[in-house]
Amino acid sequence: MAIAYVIGLGKSGIAAARCLKQEGWSVVISDSSTSSELQDLQKKLKLEDITVKLLHNPVFQPSFLPELIIVSPGVPWDAPFLVQARLHKVSIIGELELSWRYLNLSPWLIITGTNGKTTTTKLVESIFQKSSLSAVACGNVGNAASELALSKLKNPSIPNYDWIITEVSSYQCESSQTIRPTIGIWTSFTPDHLSRHKTLHNYYSIKASLLKNCKYQILNNDDNYLHTISSHSWPNAYWTTIKGKEDLPCDPIKGVYVQDGWIVAFGELMFPINLFKVAGLHNQQNLLMAVAAAKIAGIDKKDISLAVENFDGVPHRLEYVVSIDDIQFINDSKATNYDAAAMGLISVESPAILIAGGQSKEGNDSEWIKLIKSQVSKVLLIGESASFIAERLESFSYYNYEIVEEMDVAVRKKFQLR
Repeated sequence: MAIAYVIGLGKSGIAAARCLKQEGWSVVISDSSTSSELQDLQKKLKLEDITVKLLHNPVFQPSFLPELIIVSPGVPWDAPFLVQARLHKVSIIGELELSWRYLNLSPWLIITGTNGKTTTTKLVESIFQKSSLSAVACGNVGNAASELALSKLKNPSIPNYDWIITEVSSYQCESSQTIRPTIGIWTSFTPDHLSRHKTLHNYYSIKASLLKNCKYQILNNDDNYLHTISSHSWPNAYWTTIKGKEDLPCDPIKGVYVQDGWIVAFGELMFPINLFKVAGLHNQQNLLMAVAAAKIAGIDKKDISLAVENFDGVPHRLEYVVSIDDIQFINDSKATNYDAAAMGLISVESPAILIAGGQSKEGNDSEWIKLIKSQVSKVLLIGESASFIAERLESFSYYNYEIVEEMDVAVRKKFQLR
């Protein structure tokens, strides 16, 4: 019996293992950690004849040579174990590519980018579902793609989806060489994940590799980096901009843009931009890309406008939480890099009190700190990066900060500062 080795015991890895078992493979799955929950899962999967190795970091052994390795997104593509396996002609793919093998009778729409992926994915899903299409979001939002594949394998009579809408990270792009989506959206591009991808060029090339496999490509011309490479790198792409048709790098008939407060898509007047309630110019950019995808998919203007009018955004991204004593709390915790955090600050009224911190991130923080100086009355710092951010703020001559360490302390402090 052919052996498949799955690295990573997350929900995508578990579903991938079950897919392979359903197809007759002998399956081994490993994880570098352990817990009582994982141990219970280990026992459960053993009853399904799937071997689980906990506290296990894969090391190449010629005595254990699987025919197929499925890597989770968190496993570097150049890990020594994988390099050795390639030298021995072992097939190595990601969970997303495995899912494609089972679900490629449905058209796929993929969304990638440094920022804006989740909002765009959920908005596309809302529009497609409003038009009565059988469409489902998966990947880094909703179900893992392999969970959809497993359902199909267990019940082949389930009708194929009209569309599979997939949020894809650079890690997943890296391990998805044979996926051929119908539509690809690239929302934005700024430095991120460079500890893994090493250079900005590598990071760009990984994302571009999946977009180039798409029949139709949609790119955001309001993103500075994508704008600079625009038409000479993507001569057949569809482009979007909130700045008017004059800013498009393509014929307006292949563009979606805002003109005089209205959205125009491929030459058709759609609806006023103020129909969209979600705050932020960056979210208007996300909207235009979703509209472009819907038009390419043949969705009626009425269904698009109804879905847009009723879309309230996604949790943790400029999400209104509550107002207490005239203090409005906005949760923007999905802003996990400096560019996303800057977009969040631009989108709220100033002066604001900012709670920032968490894990340290790569990238250029200068624009974010300039916005803090102009729009933030006080910064409350939490988490492991608090001291680092404090040093960076002082280097820009901003001293109105306080290290409070914990979120609950920061929230109580905010009431004292009003």
